[in-house]
Parts: sequence; structure tokens; C-alpha cells
Amino acid sequence: MSPHVVAVGVFDGLHRGHRRIIETGLAVARERGASMAVVTFDPHPDAVLGKAPPEPPLTPTREKTLLLEAWGVERVVVLPFDRALAALEPEEFVDRFLLEDLGMIHLVTGQDFALGRGRKGNVPYLNELGTRRGFTVEAVPLLVEHHGPVSSTRIRGALKGGDVAFAAELLGRPYALEGSVVHGHGIGKQLDYPTANLELSEPRLLPADGVYAGWVRVPGSSEGPGPQGAQRGAISLGLRPTFEGADRALEVFVLDWDKDLRGKDLRVEFVDWIRGQEKFEGVPALVAAMGRDVARVRDCLPASDIP
Repeated sequence: MSPHVVAVGVFDGLHRGHRRIIETGLAVARERGASMAVVTFDPHPDAVLGKAPPEPPLTPTREKTLLLEAWGVERVVVLPFDRALAALEPEEFVDRFLLEDLGMIHLVTGQDFALGRGRKGNVPYLNELGTRRGFTVEAVPLLVEHHGPVSSTRIRGALKGGDVAFAAELLGRPYALEGSVVHGHGIGKQLDYPTANLELSEPRLLPADGVYAGWVRVPGSSEGPGPQGAQRGAISLGLRPTFEGADRALEVFVLDWDKDLRGKDLRVEFVDWIRGQEKFEGVPALVAAMGRDVARVRDCLPASDIP
């Protein structure tokens, strides 16, 4: 079995604090000639243990796995989290999943990390266990910025308030949603702003209702003016109050685009807030507002900045 440096955690969002932990582990793996593994959980432990109302994730498991692999992690292990797993003593968890399955030689964690029953497996406990079992432990200090830790909780709060720019700063990348373009009501086309209606591929946290500036990508395609195939988009999230909408919809108007997107998979990346959701007195007022939205998108996302 190949020796592994291991990081364990939910890692929801894979924000900059998480990345620092992963990069620390990757550096140790290179020094010791080992592979890097991440052990994570699905569903979120808080949802199973009733510590918090269940919420959609920031990064669904598939996206989390792909991002970790892009960062250089060789192996991602997703453990189904249930009460039986939660009841394991820390020593049993380490022996079964980290030592026997992965041949762990080094564990890298955040400074507030704990695992096992009653969260007994904190850093001092794991250091003592490592002395007996033959692995080392490294606790990475919290990344603190803007008067608080870089955390999934703060990112969720920013998104729920529509502050996608601050969320992106904590994440280290724009918050993104992926989905397939489905048949809509054709309202945007009638208003000369044809929008792509997205059906999300996986449940995940949605930002606050409103209009945003962002990048639009067709995964696997290089179409677009930027080197990575991005286009500018006006992203609308909400209930279409002017038309008495009943279902929350995610729509995007792609600027300077005349190709059919129906049936395509899209990725929309939220860059900045434009305005909140509004109910307009008639179609002319809505069309005028959409024109202002598009102008603001052009201001927020200059053509020279298209990635």
C-alpha cells in the first residue's frame, strides 16, 4: 500500500482556508515521497446529528472531488456519514479508515479539528495516538481575514445576503452554479433579451434573489472571447414577480451571443451584485430595467477582463 498524507473533513466550499490545509499536506507528501488523500463525508454530519437544519451544500460531492483532484490530491474517499460512523471512537476511526485503508503516515488538519465520538479526537489526542501508531500530525492555523475566520459559515452568510463578491474573496474563486438549459416560458425572447433557463444538476445553496453580473461558460467548450471560453452574463435568480411567478428560476442573458443554448450544460459564476428582485409596473418598465442591468454588467465586467 502506498503511504499517504491525509486530510479529513467536510471541506464544504473548499475555500481558501481549506486550500491552505490541502497545500500543506501536498508539500509534506512531496517531501516524504507519499501520496495525498482526502477523506470527506456525505451527507454533512450536522444534518445527520441534528445540530443544524439541513442546508444544500456549497460544493456537492462531485464538484468537491473534481476540485480536489485539480489541486493535486491523488485519492478522495467519501464516507457515507450516519450515526454508526459518528459513534466510532476516534482511535477506531483512525485505525480502520486512515491506517488500514490508506497507510497514513501524516495527518494534516485545521487547528480546531476533532473527529470521532463526542469529538474526542482533537489535535492533542491525535498527537498522542500518532506517537503510539507511528504517524505524525500537523495542525494548520485558521486563516483569519476581515475580522473573522475564512469559513463556510461566513461564505453562506455572504451568499444569502447577495454579497457574491465577498463570498468569492473567501472562496478564492467565484461562487458557481451548473445546470442544463431547459425550455422556459419564452418571456425573455419576447422582450429582446433571450435568457437561458437553467435546471441545476445538483442541489446546492443559492444566492439571494436578485440580478448579478457573472461569467458564463459552456463546460468542455472553448467558445467565447476569453482564453478560457467565458462570456459575460446578466444572471437573474428569483420568482419573476412582474409576471406573478410561483417557482424560483435561474436565468441568464448571455451578452453578445447569438447561438442556441438549448440542451447545453452551462456554468454561471457570480461576480457582483446588480440589484434586488423587483416587481415592475408593466413590460416597458421591465425592459428598461433589463437594459440598465446589461449596461451595468458591461461596466462590472470589461471585455478586457474576460477570462
